[in-house]
Amino acid sequence: MQSLRQFLLWVQKDVGPWGPLILALAYIPCTVLAIPASILTLGGGYLFGLTVGFASDSIGSTLGATAAFLVGRTVGRSYVTSKLKDYPQFRAIAIAVRKSGFKIVLLLRLVPLLPFNVMNYLLSVTPISTTNYIFASWIGMMPVTLTFVYVGTTIKDIADISHSGRHFTRARLVSFVVGILVTRIAKDALRRAMDEDEAKSDTAVNSSTEPPATTDTSLELHQPLIVRIESSADGLDVAVNAANGQLPAGHEKV
Repeated sequence: MQSLRQFLLWVQKDVGPWGPLILALAYIPCTVLAIPASILTLGGGYLFGLTVGFASDSIGSTLGATAAFLVGRTVGRSYVTSKLKDYPQFRAIAIAVRKSGFKIVLLLRLVPLLPFNVMNYLLSVTPISTTNYIFASWIGMMPVTLTFVYVGTTIKDIADISHSGRHFTRARLVSFVVGILVTRIAKDALRRAMDEDEAKSDTAVNSSTEPPATTDTSLELHQPLIVRIESSADGLDVAVNAANGQLPAGHEKV
């Protein structure tokens, strides 16, 4: 926290017109390392005002989320998949993302069911495209970002910026009050989408008479979104028996 405040002081005194860009880029290491960046968001409002601060923080938070997502999708994939078991609630989210990626990620940013930094990495092992992830995250994070930037504009001294300070508490309160309607609508939409997609997946699985192709837990962790639909047992028997010159009862040779 102290380091981030020192960083904001450096941006204020020494960076000049490059300040908004430097602030945006600072989100990348913070998000990849899972360091809470709310101080940067408040600092954007304090240093640059509502418009420029919002633009800088919005772009920065999206860059950070994208960087973490790409790390999780490449060099960190094995580590992320090994942690999926610690978040059982993510299974339903993963199924929904497979069906409606952009919409679900957008709603998850509006209604964070899991911490921001955790969600960035967990979403990296879903099949959502990078483009959809970026735009859904960018749009979905705008309301909270705008709230924190606005509260940042009311700060009189950069020393007041902290996770435990009154301005941070005020930002949380304003975010709650302003976003309560949006949150309710988004939460209902997210729940409906997740329930619908989970029901479709259950129906697809139950329609098969063959048991699942595998019950290996490690495979489910590495491929949590794949549902295999096998041919029915009757169809398979017909093909085999026909090859042997035999047909089961009810089938006539042409």
